[in-house]
Amino acid sequence: MQTSSISPAIAASPAASPAQKSVISSDFNTFLKMLTTQIKNQDPTTPMDSSDFAVQLATFSGVEQQVRTNEMLGTLSSQFGVMGMSQLAAWVGQEARAPGPVYLGESPVTVTYASAAGADRAVLVARDAQGTVMGREDVALGKGPHQWQGYDAQGQLLPKGQYTLSLESYKGGVQVGQPSEVQAYARILEARSGANGTMLVLEGGIEVSATAVTALRIAGSNDVGTAPDMPEPAPPPAVEPLPEDSASAPSADPASQFGGETYQDIWGSDAPSTLDQFGQPEPETYRPD
Repeated sequence: MQTSSISPAIAASPAASPAQKSVISSDFNTFLKMLTTQIKNQDPTTPMDSSDFAVQLATFSGVEQQVRTNEMLGTLSSQFGVMGMSQLAAWVGQEARAPGPVYLGESPVTVTYASAAGADRAVLVARDAQGTVMGREDVALGKGPHQWQGYDAQGQLLPKGQYTLSLESYKGGVQVGQPSEVQAYARILEARSGANGTMLVLEGGIEVSATAVTALRIAGSNDVGTAPDMPEPAPPPAVEPLPEDSASAPSADPASQFGGETYQDIWGSDAPSTLDQFGQPEPETYRPD
C-alpha cells in the first residue's frame, strides 16, 4: 500500500489550522509516530528514498523551532510592555503635547501650530464633536505657542468639553492650502497598555498613543519652555553705608575691635599707647633726646 508523504509546504504553512498548530507544538514524538507509520506502510517494491525522510524531519524540526520562537517573542513582547509602563509612570501628572482633540476646562489650553510660509494671517478654528464651527480667532504667525481661551464669535466662553482645533492660513484674503494640524498640551492622568500599544489618558478622557506625544512639560507651566510659577526670592537685607571717615579708619570704640574686650584687658599693664587699624600695636619710632 502506497501512502503519501507529509508535504513540507503544508507543515511549514503559516495558515495552519489551530488543530495542526496544537499537534506541531504539543510533542515532537507525534511526528516520529507518523513517520514510523509511514515507513511501515510504504510499498516494498518502491520504497521511499531515505533523503525524503531526512527532509521531512528537518522541516518539522524547523517548524517546531519557529513555533517556540514565536511563543518566546510573545513573552518578550509582554515583558517589554511592562517595562514601558514602568517608564511611563513618570509621565503621569505631567503635560503632554500631542495632536488630536483638546479639552477646554477652567484654564486656557496651550496650543502650537505652524502657519503656511508667506501667509499674512492665521486663524485658529474650533469645532465641536459634530464638526460645527464654534469659534474663530486670529493668532500670531509662526509656530505659537498660543493660549486658547475658548471664545466663540460673540466673545462668550464656550462650554466645557472636547473640541477639535485647526489652523487656517491666508494671504491677501485667500486661504493658503488646507487647514493644518494643531497640537495641544494636556495633563496625563493614566497610562494604559492594550493591543494597540501604550495609550495615555489625558484630561477630559482623551486618549492618545504614547508614540504620538511630541513634547512633555512640567504640569502648571503657562507657556512652552517655562517653569511653573514660583514665588519671587526675597530681596537681600539693606546694608547701611558706612560714614566716609569710618570706611578706612578703625572703630572709635576699642571694645568693638576685640569682641567686647578693650585692648587694656588684653595687654594689661603693657598695653601700647596706640594701635593700628588692625588692632595691632604700632611700632615704636626712635626719637633722639
